Amino acid sequence: MPPQRGEMKKHLQTAPEIRVVDNRKEKKSFVDLPWKLYRNDPHWVPPLLADMYNTLDPKKNALLRLGPNRFFVAYLDGEPVGRLGVGIDRRLNAAKKEELSYLTLFESIDDYAVAKALFDAGTAFLREQGAAIVTGPQSPSNGDDYRGLLLAGYDSPPVLLNSYNPPYYHTFFQQYGFRKDFDRHAYFYDFRNGPPERLAAGVRLIEKRYNYRVRPIDLKNLEKEIHVLKYVTDQAMPDWPDMIPPDIDELEAEAEKLKQLAIPDLVLIAETADGEPVGFAVTLPDYNELLPKLKGKLFPTGFLKFLWYRRKIKGVRLFALMVTPARQKKGVAACLYYYSMLNALRLGFTHGEGSTIHEFNTRMNLDARKAGGQLYKIYRVYRKEL
Repeated sequence: MPPQRGEMKKHLQTAPEIRVVDNRKEKKSFVDLPWKLYRNDPHWVPPLLADMYNTLDPKKNALLRLGPNRFFVAYLDGEPVGRLGVGIDRRLNAAKKEELSYLTLFESIDDYAVAKALFDAGTAFLREQGAAIVTGPQSPSNGDDYRGLLLAGYDSPPVLLNSYNPPYYHTFFQQYGFRKDFDRHAYFYDFRNGPPERLAAGVRLIEKRYNYRVRPIDLKNLEKEIHVLKYVTDQAMPDWPDMIPPDIDELEAEAEKLKQLAIPDLVLIAETADGEPVGFAVTLPDYNELLPKLKGKLFPTGFLKFLWYRRKIKGVRLFALMVTPARQKKGVAACLYYYSMLNALRLGFTHGEGSTIHEFNTRMNLDARKAGGQLYKIYRVYRKEL
């Protein structure tokens, strides 16, 4: 686990100093902090440094252009010991008709005074901006990354882009007055013996009845495929408290990332016999398996390591599975689970994670379990009135 306060340099300063990330030095402290906190933790997965710098750059992170935001670093005797990002997504607020705000990328040594000082600074800024409620941890990029604090499942590393943190973070949030908003679930799948026979038999009956077609995404016609994904997403996304359907610009930005990492046979689109899109599933290799070998850097030698070790990845993450409302009880999800597993096994992957699913999304949780998933990690999102 991250080092206790006594395991780091002994601090004489009694009150943490909070600095705003507004220059290169503070940005480096913000980005580098987890390497200090988790240096003795075998389950922590270091992100790419370049990705985290991009996350802090409004030119490369669309969320930072949707409203005011600020990042903070906490110091004791000149040593960085905590960090926090906060902001407001005005597009989300307009859709929800609420004065919401978010916090993200929280880290701290095991010292509540550090966490409290960060929370004080973050909530003061949000109040100044007119926010009435803060939720989090939320994604720092409006994606599916770093949503929630890990609550259960500390015995294994997180899969691609999921959160990892020590248990004491929950104590800090609760002590400051945060309460549970909702949990998000992650399910484990073992592919080694193929998809469950019950699922396979069900899919055979479904296909005979509805004549669905499940096909891989066409990355050579990505612009057209983006509109297919948006067509399904706009219909399928429920009224979630922390998310709304992405606009076309956001989808295009995510698609550009997808193009670099995706395997077409793992990004599947379900259609009716007439060619109407009725669902899709996005699965990516679990690049977290190789990230520790890169030590945060792709260059100068990291990219060669990436190319070599990506062939050895055995796990995948199913990021998103959406079905249009008219087809949500007509077997589309089962078909997408089935062919995602079948294709993953054929490509040499042995296991996968389906994540993360809101706890109140009863239909998707049921579909995940019916497909053979075992709930093994839980992530909690907190909420606090300001």
